Amino acid sequence: VQLVESGGGLVQPGGSLRLSCAASGRTFSWYYMGWFRQAPGKEREFVSSITLSGSATLYADSVKGRFTISRDNAKDTVYLQMNRLKPEDTAVYYCACRPGATGLYDYWGQGTQVTVSS
Repeated sequence: VQLVESGGGLVQPGGSLRLSCAASGRTFSWYYMGWFRQAPGKEREFVSSITLSGSATLYADSVKGRFTISRDNAKDTVYLQMNRLKPEDTAVYYCACRPGATGLYDYWGQGTQVTVSS
C-alpha cells in the first residue's frame, strides 16, 4: 500500500486545516487507518484511528473534541479535520494503515508538515 499525505501548512493558532491521505496499491477498505504525528525532538505519537467502515473512531486526549477523522472508501482516502489548532499541534503528521484492528501499522506515508504559529 502506498500512502500520500497532503494538506499541511502554516496556520495561526485557532485556525483549521484538513489533512488528506490517499492510498493506492491495495483495497483501501480492507485497512484500518490511523494518523500519527512527530514534533521536533519528540517521539512519534498516536493522534487518531478509524475502523474499516468508519463506524468507530479513536482519539488521543490531546486532540479530542478538536480533530475529526473520517474516510471515504470510494476515494481511497482518509482525512483529518483539525480545528482550534494550537502551537503544540505543530508536527509532521503521518497516516498509516494495518490489516487488523490491533497490532503494528504496516504501511506509512511520507508525512506532511503542520505548523501552528502567529
